[in-house]
Amino acid sequence: MIYITRHGQTNWNVQKKVMGRCDEPLNETGLSQAEETRNNLMNTDIDLIICSPLKRARQTAEIINRDRNIPIIYDERIIERDFGEFEGMETKNFDFHGYWNYYKNMQFESAENIQVFFKRVYDFLEDITEKYKDKNVLLVAHGGISIPVACFFNGNIPEESLVDAGLVLGNCQVASYTVNNKKINK
Repeated sequence: MIYITRHGQTNWNVQKKVMGRCDEPLNETGLSQAEETRNNLMNTDIDLIICSPLKRARQTAEIINRDRNIPIIYDERIIERDFGEFEGMETKNFDFHGYWNYYKNMQFESAENIQVFFKRVYDFLEDITEKYKDKNVLLVAHGGISIPVACFFNGNIPEESLVDAGLVLGNCQVASYTVNNKKINK
């Protein structure tokens, strides 16, 4: 089983600023959300946590793992999408929906192309679903990462803007996917 949770809330989340590689910490609400997720997952069998190396994800993973001693691996492949020139901007100040449309495949000055981003996350998922196929793994990552994860396990990539397709996890929301039933459609 693969579980994924998005990090807890940050101040930039509240301000509706896009946050890719910026190493923003959790705010007080985010710390409380991580604690609540820890309590909700307390009776869930988790063999391994794979976490984005960004501070907001690390803080969330450490809180979830408190008193459990689950091994944590930090993996660059599930770091948030690189927003490049859009980093720190409010979503209303650029074509945020086009940015998240897989089929538009927009090219940017320095922001990570969506199909390159998907390939990075899909390669990661193919690796871990083979390597840890008999384990229950919790991914602690980002809202952007939750999109290709959902597409990977659901076996399709919706044609509309992926932020409008209901695929983005809320802060500290948890989703679960059965590895054996995955349908991959790239």
